[in-house]
Amino acid sequence: MKTRVLGKSDLDVSRVCFGAWPIGGGMGNVDPKQAVDTIQAAIDLGITFIDTAEGYQTSESVLGQALKGRRDSVILASKLSGPDHSKKHIHKAIENSLSALNVEYIDLYQLHTPQPKWPINNTMGILMALKDQGKIRHIGLSNFTSDQTQEAMEFGTIISSQPRYNLLFRQEDPTLEFCRQNEIGIIPHSVLAKGLLGGSYKPGHVFADDDERRLFNFFQGTMFQTIYGVTQQLEEWAKSHGRDLIQLAIAWVLANSAVTSAIVGMKSVAQVENAAKASTWKLTSSDLSEVEAIVGNLRPEWVKDQTPEDLPYKYGSY
Repeated sequence: MKTRVLGKSDLDVSRVCFGAWPIGGGMGNVDPKQAVDTIQAAIDLGITFIDTAEGYQTSESVLGQALKGRRDSVILASKLSGPDHSKKHIHKAIENSLSALNVEYIDLYQLHTPQPKWPINNTMGILMALKDQGKIRHIGLSNFTSDQTQEAMEFGTIISSQPRYNLLFRQEDPTLEFCRQNEIGIIPHSVLAKGLLGGSYKPGHVFADDDERRLFNFFQGTMFQTIYGVTQQLEEWAKSHGRDLIQLAIAWVLANSAVTSAIVGMKSVAQVENAAKASTWKLTSSDLSEVEAIVGNLRPEWVKDQTPEDLPYKYGSY
């Protein structure tokens, strides 16, 4: 697994990042042993960058079990998920995360979403103090626009950004270009679009009560039907190249030179192995043009223009 340095930091991260929302139960219950085996298989295959959050149900505690004796083998990222950015809550959140993860520090601590109610200068001040205390090493942002990122940068060093960026939903203009110009590492979330780019779900699929995707509008009605038509054609294209849709989705994101690492949610060893294979696929300019022709012809305007705030995400980012 190749690596890249994340922004202006000393973090050398794997090109594929292990997204830990699924193993925490965001897509339904996952057996704890299976979750641990999945995490350890990822590390063994060189996927040593792991992204979680306080809001990902049991994700942090499962990682705490899986990383016993292996802390030094990974770059660990977590997030402040909730809407409360008070000093009291942030201190409680970081202590809870450190305890659940069973670590003394977090390599990358991120603000999960902008919270306009709380002045960003105060929030950044609290995070910078935690950095001085050695509890976090670096600060990142998730789902922030370029303007919001610029404001946060006035009060501390931001090394990374998590925009939503995949074949279907793209928060790319001007966020990606802004990050590129400011040497901020880009680690896109929702690379598989919550499973839309996994090839397993057909229109009419009913998610279990413990699967958060039952609430997402893009898994419902005509929106789902239209997207399914796109993904079917993408899957056929991938198969004609000896690959599958999941590998195409990951390879497409990594083909953007601005991207440092692609966050991919995984909850089985087989999924880890497939994601690792995807990192070896180098799409040519001709490949990218062909893929864009498929997506561009069928991707409706209401998909092109949506932002993260338009969709019913809770805390899941994969």
